[in-house]
Amino acid sequence: MKVLNINNQTILGTKVLKAESFFQRLKGLIGTEFLEEGTGLLIAPCSSVHTCFMRYPIDVIFLDEVDKILHIIHSMQPYRFSPIVKGAKKVLELPAGICFFTGTAVKDQIELIVGSG
Repeated sequence: MKVLNINNQTILGTKVLKAESFFQRLKGLIGTEFLEEGTGLLIAPCSSVHTCFMRYPIDVIFLDEVDKILHIIHSMQPYRFSPIVKGAKKVLELPAGICFFTGTAVKDQIELIVGSG
């Protein structure tokens, strides 16, 4: 899927995968070497994440039911736990630095375009 920031008209990802099953959500990005530019993972339902057994930092975006950003963790390092974000229904895991580079911020509106990428 493609992920867009509507507020500033930037592309956050073009090849974002979705993790919906229990095992997909549990595994997340564990075992991957790195995230290529344009890739990422959407985890739903989800309100907190961990980076145990990961090898690289990631940007983590917590979304509400209408895909508005509630919270961002910039460059979350391996072996960390996020807080439980009240109201979060989905989490986007993206390459570290993408939020800073695109100016993505809390309260921005995200658009998830399924079937692309």
